[in-house]
Order: sequence, then C-alpha cells, then structure tokens
Amino acid sequence: MKQYDPQTARQTILKRTPPDEFPVSARVMDNIEKLFGERLTAEAAVTRILKDVRTRGDSALQDWTKRLDSLDLKPAPVSTALIQSALDSISPAQRDALEKAAARVEAFHKKQPLTSWFTNELGGTVGQIIRPIQRVGLYVPGGTAPLPSTVLMSAIPARVAGVKEIVVVTPPMKLMNDEYGMQNKNSSFINQQSSFIPPIILAACAVAGVDEVYAIGGAQAIAALAYGTETIRPVDKIFGPGNLFVTLAKRQVYGVVGIDGLAGPTETVVIADDSANPSWVAADLLAQAEHDLLASAILLTPSQTLIQKVQAEVASQIEQRSRADIIVASLENRGGAVLTRDLAEAVDLANEYAPEHLALSVSEPWRWAEKVNNAGGVFMGEHSFEVLGDYLAGPSHVMPTGGSARFASPLNVWDFVKIVSLVALDDKTAQKVGPIAATLAQSEGLDAHANAALLRSE
Repeated sequence: MKQYDPQTARQTILKRTPPDEFPVSARVMDNIEKLFGERLTAEAAVTRILKDVRTRGDSALQDWTKRLDSLDLKPAPVSTALIQSALDSISPAQRDALEKAAARVEAFHKKQPLTSWFTNELGGTVGQIIRPIQRVGLYVPGGTAPLPSTVLMSAIPARVAGVKEIVVVTPPMKLMNDEYGMQNKNSSFINQQSSFIPPIILAACAVAGVDEVYAIGGAQAIAALAYGTETIRPVDKIFGPGNLFVTLAKRQVYGVVGIDGLAGPTETVVIADDSANPSWVAADLLAQAEHDLLASAILLTPSQTLIQKVQAEVASQIEQRSRADIIVASLENRGGAVLTRDLAEAVDLANEYAPEHLALSVSEPWRWAEKVNNAGGVFMGEHSFEVLGDYLAGPSHVMPTGGSARFASPLNVWDFVKIVSLVALDDKTAQKVGPIAATLAQSEGLDAHANAALLRSE
C-alpha cells in the first residue's frame, strides 16, 4: 500500500473523475466492436440496446441475454414456488442471518418519519400529502459474487415506505453445485435452474417481500424496467448499482422513469490516530478493496508509525484472502495511505473527497463527527466498522459514491415516496391574494393567468 502526502493524494487517489471520463478498457471496447460490428462508445452501445428493447420487447431481451450472457432465456418471472424453494435450500445459518439482518434494517427505517401535514395558517388549508411510489425496479448486480445484502438494503426501505410492487432484476448466472449457497447438491432447487439466479439472492427476495424477480441484467434490464415489454410491466423508478453499462442506461432513461442516482465504484476512507488497532484498520481496508478493481480504500492519518504498521498488516493479511488479486489491483490503482499534518487536515481531505463510507478510527470519534459535512455514512469508532454497515447495522448500505455525497443521501424511505402538494384556500383568502397573483402574472406577460386571478377577486 503506497504512501502519499496530501498534495500528491489530491492529484491521484483523492482526485475525482467525472463519470464521462472514466476509462473504458481495451477489452470492453473490443467486445463492443465484436457485438455491434463497429467501435462504438459505451454510451452509443447502450443507446442501441435501449432502443432495441423499447422497439422489440421480449425478443430483444432474449437476444441480448444470449449475446451478452451466453444464455438463451425467454423473459419470465421466477415463480413464487421457486423463490420459496430457494429459501428452503440455503443453510439454517444463512437463513437466520438474512432474517436477523432484515429485521434490523426494517426497524431502522421504520424510525424515519413519513408524515403528511396540513396547516390553516395561510387561509383555508394547505399542506403536503405523502404517497408511496406504486411500482419500483431494483437492480441487483451479479458479477463476481451474488449480493443478497443489496436485496435487503433496497427492498426493505421500499416495503417500509409502502411501495405496492417491488421488482428485482439481476443478471443470470450459470449455477454450479453449491457455489451460491445451496445446502446440498441434491436439493430440489438444482433441478429448477430455469431461474439462473443464485438461491441466496432468491432467498433474500423472499425475506424482503419482493413481488417479482427476473433473470435479466445489463442495459437491457434497465430498458425493460423503463419501457416495459410483453412480459415485464414498466416501473415508476429504478434503483440499484451496476457496471458502466447499467449506469449509462439509468442516465439515459431518466425522465421516462425516476432513478435513485448514478452509482460508481465503492469507496471507504478511514481516518485514524495512534489509538487505532493497525490490524483492524488493515482488515477494514482489505474488506473494501476486495469489491472490485476500481474500489477505493484510503487511510488518512497524522501518524507515520500507524501507516507503517498498517502497511505491514496489509501485506500479511492479504496472503490469506481469496480475492487477493482484486485487492492488490485495487490498492495499487485506487488506494493508499495519506500522511496528514493532523486529524483536522484529515477531516478536511475527507470532506473534499466526500466518500461513500467514512470510518473514524480515532480515540474521540464524537469530537470529529460534528466536523464531517460530506459522507454517505460515518462509522464511529473501531467497533462500528464499515462491514457491519454492509450487512445489518440498520441504515441501507446503498450510499452515494463518486463524490455525490456532497449533495446526495443514502437510500432511505423518502426515496420511495413522493410529495403531493395540497391547496384548499377559502374564498376570503383567494380574493385577498388573487390581485397579487395577477400582478405577478402581468409582470411575466401572462394575460390569461392574470385574468383567471382577477375574475375570482371581483
């Protein structure tokens, strides 16, 4: 793990890259050329996939799944029986973990107030009515590991908010033996692989109360959620992280549907002082780095001694990790340790970077928490480590990335509702404020607006 001074860090590992400038590997470009017969940009490739699904519906979904995932699958919802079978197929320990995590996430989000309100202080009644979004789509990434935690962290806040229909799409995978959490090879589930979804994902869908599940991934899944097909009805808003093509697709369909945001690679910043346990700090950094090659795991500390101890721990612990190759690449390209002047400078750097996760592994975390302005989540002290936030601390682990913590919030129940303004003025108030409205309308050159207001005032 490399060491940086603050100035160099700002120009390298703490430098934000706009989504449009994220590098696309030569391998990805070669695959695009192979698929489309020309060297399109990733944005242009996504545009074509979206248009094809919008035009041809299920046929396009089946074609793109065959071309991109090498599976010839007709779009179809996973049956309720198969979802229940998946729940029964996982180990008792896995089921218990899912249910306990779900209970904590649900309890946390039930504390978030969702209250309509009304007042008569402005004449008559005005107020705001809170209504849940009717139908939402949740994208659950596949990639190198199934993520049942993402199902819980997305679907449970939606359910608490009162969403009526929760739809999950996730990339199909060729299931092999017990690789994805099956209790044994003779489980009945193994004979029902029409879903091509790891049973641990389907089990999480059962626990979280998901209504529909489809084995579809990539930009084509986003297109299906946005535009609908013969099999899949369109949703009102799309949630969930994904790869570059999923992110670009969400951006392109925004306006047809709502989206939660544009997720980038995951990131954790650890601010630590001499009181921190170097073994624990190293473990937290490795846990973040194992997500993918673009994950960021960064240590900010005024202690040179701690940096050296953490570097030694990283070198030692990495040898025991099954995803060591990913961790090494992540730390080499996107991670490192920054030696700051003091903790105040470390917090300033963190606020500039606006990380998804900010861990305060310091002796007095509450003293520094009030100085944090930009972070998706703040983890207070070494016993509130970020991995607990990934699975069952309570708040959703879907948090703003790419510096968007400067203006965005973690996923919460407010993301699954909308506000309807209510206006019920009495006659006296309408006649009193009508001329004021007319004056404003006339200043904008809107004669008909002014007339409508004045008629009520005569």
